[in-house]
Amino acid sequence: MTAETVKKIKVCFVAPKAYPIFNPAIGDYFGGAEVDLYYLATELARDNNFEISFVVADYDQKDIEVIENVTVIKSLNFSKNMLSGLLRTWSALKKADADIYFLKCASPGVPVVAAFCKLHRRIFLYRLASVLESDGAYIKQHPILGRLFAASLRRAAMVFAQNSTDKENLAKTLALSSRMIPNGHPLSPLRQQPKDMIIWVGRDDPVKKPERFLDLAGAFPNERFTLVCQTLNNDTNYKNLVEQAGKIANLEFIRHVPFNQIDVYFQRAKVLVNTSDSEGFPNTFIQACKAGAAILSFNVNPDGFLDTCNCGLCCNGDAVRLTYNLRFMLENNRYVKFGSDARKYVEQNHDITRIAGEYKHIFAGLVKNK
Repeated sequence: MTAETVKKIKVCFVAPKAYPIFNPAIGDYFGGAEVDLYYLATELARDNNFEISFVVADYDQKDIEVIENVTVIKSLNFSKNMLSGLLRTWSALKKADADIYFLKCASPGVPVVAAFCKLHRRIFLYRLASVLESDGAYIKQHPILGRLFAASLRRAAMVFAQNSTDKENLAKTLALSSRMIPNGHPLSPLRQQPKDMIIWVGRDDPVKKPERFLDLAGAFPNERFTLVCQTLNNDTNYKNLVEQAGKIANLEFIRHVPFNQIDVYFQRAKVLVNTSDSEGFPNTFIQACKAGAAILSFNVNPDGFLDTCNCGLCCNGDAVRLTYNLRFMLENNRYVKFGSDARKYVEQNHDITRIAGEYKHIFAGLVKNK
């Protein structure tokens, strides 16, 4: 079979808030779900057998751009009404004209894309973003949208989970099977940098509880702490966080670091601290592992990997242990061994080249058997 006779598999990723990753000059916020899809999309776009598009929101950019071999299509404007958003999203999906539409993160867009795929006989795929999506919490918190979300997952040709816990939860709550595939990241050679700080990286989502990091910094006045925290809406809570951080002498508060510059902070980190009550599989965990940084988690420990792979310590929701465990990691430079094992873990489990290969096989099978 010649190259001319091979039909490219067209995959469209939908993540409205992902545009600032493609264009760091925008400086707006995004989350781990957007990072996950961005890495997968750009890796797939390196393969000539695939044609990749990405539907994003309106950040006053061109209607269509090609960035890193990905066709980036502008859709809804967050400042407009819901009907406008629906129409512009639908139009962007039509422009993509893909075989497969791929989403991650529960939102009003999930049932819209699911409906589009049903109407146009396209393949709809969904990837779980958080334990709240798999254990039924999201459905309970959003009675109407939650039902639409559940119905969309039932229509999906396949659902992907980030970890075994989410896979098991989904089977219990919605009686749906899913395929467990870890998040993938490009792995460059480990750069040796002086480890001189303890970091927190994320946005001021209430579930992430960045204020716990302030308490931790206050308990270790001789250590350097760096809090990189973007705001969702610059509300009173964020302003209070900035004010309280300014009172801690050994804490540097950074409102924003461009996506293509954040790795420097992980490379300099002794320890990454995660203070969230719950998450799926934080991409910051993978970023820390890539950089050989130890992980200290308040409550998030997907499939217990921090323990089984010696990547760090989890406090199981105990604030007292957060302080105790950080002291333990710093004593005798134990964080060095955790960081070394973390790098081994990420090389074995999160290499985007291998993970994209798994998706390619799945996508080819779905298109063939459509």
